[in-house]
Amino acid sequence: MNITHRHVEDIFEYDGSQINPSWAFNEFGIYGSSIVTWIGPVNITPNNLKDFADVGLEIKSNAMVNFICEFFDQQPTNMRIAYLRQRLLVMIFREILFEKGVITTREGDDIFVDERKLSISIASISLNSSKIHFALNLEDKGTPNDVETIGLYDIGDVFNENNLKDLIFEVVNRFIDELETIEKDISKTKVLL
Repeated sequence: MNITHRHVEDIFEYDGSQINPSWAFNEFGIYGSSIVTWIGPVNITPNNLKDFADVGLEIKSNAMVNFICEFFDQQPTNMRIAYLRQRLLVMIFREILFEKGVITTREGDDIFVDERKLSISIASISLNSSKIHFALNLEDKGTPNDVETIGLYDIGDVFNENNLKDLIFEVVNRFIDELETIEKDISKTKVLL
């Protein structure tokens, strides 16, 4: 599977509409499976909520690192595979944090540092693609009052504006490598008869 990654330097808000099918194509002309990353605020509008459990909740932050992934390799699309890929992305990020000495806990697709929520995420499918939104707070600012949050810049001296893009590219590159390795393993494995 060929996956295109584009990091967008422009700052813009994630409002939930970016999880819609073919967003990367419509916005940036990216054909096929893709990962688009950018830094910007998050304020998901009620009509763009995709998780039934989030209805009535505020999902917002002044600044987050956003990852929008879209895959076209499963036809028909498969919600289970979308969620498995989402968890793989979350686990890769946790692995990188661990390597940098940051201890985290995980509840489903949510990552916590010192019992404070660091990330948000959703996976879903359309008729022809699967989508993932994964985002990480940069600071504990502009988040809902009823949620204890933390940002990457709040975690000691580990992350800052100078190394944030390196982190983004490391996460994306490891994720793409895992997905490509899975494809290679499938192609070289003898099926059981």
